[in-house]
Amino acid sequence: MATTTAPQQTASASPGPMKRIILIALIAIIAAGAAGAGVWFFMSKRAPAAASAAEALPPPAPLFFPLESMTVNLQSDDGQQHFLRIGLTLKLSDAKTQQELTDHMPELRSRILLALSNHHPDDLAPLDGKRALATELKSLIEEPTDKGAPPVHVDDVLFTEFVVQ
Repeated sequence: MATTTAPQQTASASPGPMKRIILIALIAIIAAGAAGAGVWFFMSKRAPAAASAAEALPPPAPLFFPLESMTVNLQSDDGQQHFLRIGLTLKLSDAKTQQELTDHMPELRSRILLALSNHHPDDLAPLDGKRALATELKSLIEEPTDKGAPPVHVDDVLFTEFVVQ
């Protein structure tokens, strides 16, 4: 009996080649599962950010509204006639603003012409003078045309023609 029990104990103490293969396969499956879980965890963290970025709408394309060219007499100290021929395009954010401006165009043109005729040619010659004029025209255009009406919003006033004689 002693001879039969000893070989059984040595056989069970060292795992057989089949048990090693199963153990290695089990470790590989657990490692692959952990790697897959890690990838899923980090990808799911980024998915809401990517989804919210995709849901955010891009800003609307600007709407450019050209006005008819205008010619005005400028103030002069030297006794000569000086003229300004100007072409303007308004950069707007929506079509509603364009419709409001179109509906009140005679009043807007009158405001612009009166403001332009109040300038001196030497004031309009430098770049800073043109920038100041664009800012002044923007504020004139944005003023409400009807009492109690909200002001319209103009993104920018762009010069498409600017000739001083």
